[in-house]
Amino acid sequence: MAQHHSSANTRIDGAGGEGKIRAAHLLVKHKDSRRPSSWRETNITRSKEEAIEMLKGYEEQIRSGQTTLGDLAVSESDCSSARKRGDLGFFGKGQMQKEFEDTAFTLQPGEMSGVVETASGVHLIQRIQ
Repeated sequence: MAQHHSSANTRIDGAGGEGKIRAAHLLVKHKDSRRPSSWRETNITRSKEEAIEMLKGYEEQIRSGQTTLGDLAVSESDCSSARKRGDLGFFGKGQMQKEFEDTAFTLQPGEMSGVVETASGVHLIQRIQ
């Protein structure tokens, strides 16, 4: 079973292949995350509830058209995919954490999830392809 929300084997360019999708995400970690540190903060101390509230605020900004998930991911995501606007490339089933994967595969291209909780933290996921 996959243990990461992202995989080194994902592709950003080109076709996804059979059964693969492409998605981007914005991750907010909290003190109980599997690794409570990121490129933005070396020691994350916020609670899970605070992380969810932050993410809900980002979700509101995106849904209202004030910004995009990609724009926010660049400055606010705790995932290293922030440098790629949150783009995780193409991935298939079994490559991501179950909660992340289950949600990502139910989305239609262009559709964004609500808050998704995983061992890594809380995410907004947007399916690209």
